[in-house]
Amino acid sequence: MDLKNYVEFKGTKDGLVLLLNETSDFESIKRQLIERLEKAKNFFEGAKVKSIQGKLLSKNEEDEIIDIINNKYGMIMVREEIKSSAAEKSKIEIFEGLEEGITKFVSSTLRSGTKIEFEGNLVIIGDINPGAEVRAHGNIVVMGVLRGIAHAGANGNRKAFVTALKLIPTQLRIADYIARSPDSNIFNPKYPEIAFIKNDMIVIEPYLTKKR
Repeated sequence: MDLKNYVEFKGTKDGLVLLLNETSDFESIKRQLIERLEKAKNFFEGAKVKSIQGKLLSKNEEDEIIDIINNKYGMIMVREEIKSSAAEKSKIEIFEGLEEGITKFVSSTLRSGTKIEFEGNLVIIGDINPGAEVRAHGNIVVMGVLRGIAHAGANGNRKAFVTALKLIPTQLRIADYIARSPDSNIFNPKYPEIAFIKNDMIVIEPYLTKKR
């Protein structure tokens, strides 16, 4: 879009798209919009505006544009079809985790003596060192090395799992099942692994894209 063109209309099969210059101030955009609509009243009357794109608009600014389009020049603008990046950014999505409930993220390496418990899923962005312990009613995901104690499904949930970039815990529990890792000096996995209950025992497998 040329810098002198604050406003442009793009035709689509579903209606017009109103393109607003991202770097222009709102008053200049509004002034040019009115000028262009005045010059082509007959052409724009009854036309449907599918969306407003380009510049980020506040709610009040959007309302002003809609008022100009709908009420002053007889065009049709459906509010639900406005695609405002500002409005999209104001939305906050809440991740409810898996079946076990909400998920807590801990961005830290857990040192010896640290203990974290949560009634949902736990995601540790860091390592869990020997002497540290994490317990969750849901799943435990470690974006690092798991060397401490991890207890997933602590409320008896046998569908829970534990996964880590390196899974070498001092103790691993899922529900009421317990497993220990081989000597970490000997066993040093080179790939992410996942631990879960299968055939009444905890099994550890490479974490691949295929679903278990």
